[in-house]
Amino acid sequence: MCGIIGYVGHRPCKDLLLQGLERLEYRGYDSAGIALREDDGLDYVRAVGNLRFLKDAAGQNGSGSTTGLGHTRWATHGAVTEQNAHPLTGCDDGKLAIVLNGIVENYRELKGALEADAHTFSSETDAEVVAHLIERHYRGNLTEAVLAAYRELEGHFAFVVIHDDHPDELVGARIQCPLLVGVGDGEMFLASASAAFLRETRQIQLIEDGEIVSITPEGAAFTSVESGAVEREVIDVDWDDEEAEKSGYETFMLKEIYEQPEGVRETIGDRVRHGKLILESLGLSDQQIGNLRRIVILACGTSYHAGVVGRYVIEEWARIPVEPDIASEWRYRNPVLSKDTLVIGISQSGETADLIAAMKLAREKGARTVAITNHMGSQITREVDSVVYTRTGLEVGVAASKTFTAQVALLSLIALKLAQVKRTLPDDEVEFILDELYDLPNRMADFLDGNHPIEEIAQRYYDKPFFLYLGRHIGLPVCLEGALKLKEIAYVPTEAYSAGEMKHGPIALLDQDTPVVCVATDSHVYDKVVSNIQETRARGAHVIAIATDGNEDIQHHADDVIYVPKTPAFLQAVLAVLPLQLLAYRIARLRGLNVDQPRNLAKTVTVE
Repeated sequence: MCGIIGYVGHRPCKDLLLQGLERLEYRGYDSAGIALREDDGLDYVRAVGNLRFLKDAAGQNGSGSTTGLGHTRWATHGAVTEQNAHPLTGCDDGKLAIVLNGIVENYRELKGALEADAHTFSSETDAEVVAHLIERHYRGNLTEAVLAAYRELEGHFAFVVIHDDHPDELVGARIQCPLLVGVGDGEMFLASASAAFLRETRQIQLIEDGEIVSITPEGAAFTSVESGAVEREVIDVDWDDEEAEKSGYETFMLKEIYEQPEGVRETIGDRVRHGKLILESLGLSDQQIGNLRRIVILACGTSYHAGVVGRYVIEEWARIPVEPDIASEWRYRNPVLSKDTLVIGISQSGETADLIAAMKLAREKGARTVAITNHMGSQITREVDSVVYTRTGLEVGVAASKTFTAQVALLSLIALKLAQVKRTLPDDEVEFILDELYDLPNRMADFLDGNHPIEEIAQRYYDKPFFLYLGRHIGLPVCLEGALKLKEIAYVPTEAYSAGEMKHGPIALLDQDTPVVCVATDSHVYDKVVSNIQETRARGAHVIAIATDGNEDIQHHADDVIYVPKTPAFLQAVLAVLPLQLLAYRIARLRGLNVDQPRNLAKTVTVE
């Protein structure tokens, strides 16, 4: 989950590297470091903590170096210390250094063999073995040394190496972790994500698993471990560099919460035209859809909660059984699949390690596979039969917001497509739902631009030690997501439960100091939710209800009410989650916390 950036070119690169690391800091901020190729050798700067500590350590002095690399770390192997910060060096007087994202699974065996060969290690990390392996294989050709080292490595990782004897070259490699090339004019970049170099170029080249890439100011050369030299096309990315800026908001997360209407609007986009649904990228023929007997939705974290919403809408509209599951559990369960099963994998980054492994397994077992992701060219897009993209642009805040609502909107489109083909909904109802989906971004904007008691509620409850979230039907995954947000950014212990399960244990947690957040939007289970609310108030708890505009009845049952606009029940998840995101945000800010960089978390989970 670390971030990597490398540069070769004609410009001094110190500031370019630091700017790139700013854009990658969401991937990890335990420590950071840079290596610059100066006239008298490689110069290293490392620091513990977020990027400002590295900037302080690097100082204001200029550097003429035009070749360098940088790293921001999310610790896996080894404590958070300067000793374990990257770049990591070999034994040869610091002439060679690497930065790595991922895990080297066979590092213990490799380290033992290297130590027996008189190599001395200076860190506790698994990544350091890569530097020593390359050093052992180096005979003057850096690419060949990386290729030889790569063949000995096991795991999922991406790394870049710099060598003092190669003043205008960097060499990288990847397997199941992100790394791509940025193509400039007389300069080249290697990075974990295009955000790192978007200020400089929007042209990229993708690196496939099992490939070594060498960049010089003149361009990139790709070598497949299996088949030798390969060519890679140059692709234009359409994300605006300003999307990675805060645009006047106090944090990235708040900016991204308010970008949700546009994210959903873009995701729906031209897929809905004049009441008609166009979803060609789903990659399923009408016959294949007609033959589907089962759908499995795999994801992790926030994407899993979107998948649970997907279960409700697909089963309701398309009448196909759906099983949402956590990818890290499903892949070890020896799952039963067949060719009439569709497996949908959801990942904001497209680099989630557990999900990628699960989708590979699904394909091996003969299922049809589809990915939902926000990132073109990400690893998951190479492991599935087809890809449907959300279109939210960059999401920098570690806690997902706009990608959740876009994923739910996209799953709704998929559900309608399946229903159309299987003829499980009348045409006029499909057209009605499409119209409502098309209008959904406007209703999201109406809520976000309106006046709500969220600030007052946050002021009243921000110091409470525990929150309970209760919902039924589509309100349950909304509660799961709202509770996760409060855990992630405010560090408040929460439980999210089906309201009907409350009496089976969680009610024992309630007392007069417990805030209970209930999703009570209009639906066929509204009366049941009200009954559960009454049970919580009878125990002295304080109820915060999310309700639909115009519902005055709920005011008799809740201490606080936050209203969201009217929309059909099966689309309410997109609206009901907005106040829960804002409530978690305000509580975190009142507690004085950094919502963009919550402790112990990283944006992209590329290790198991």
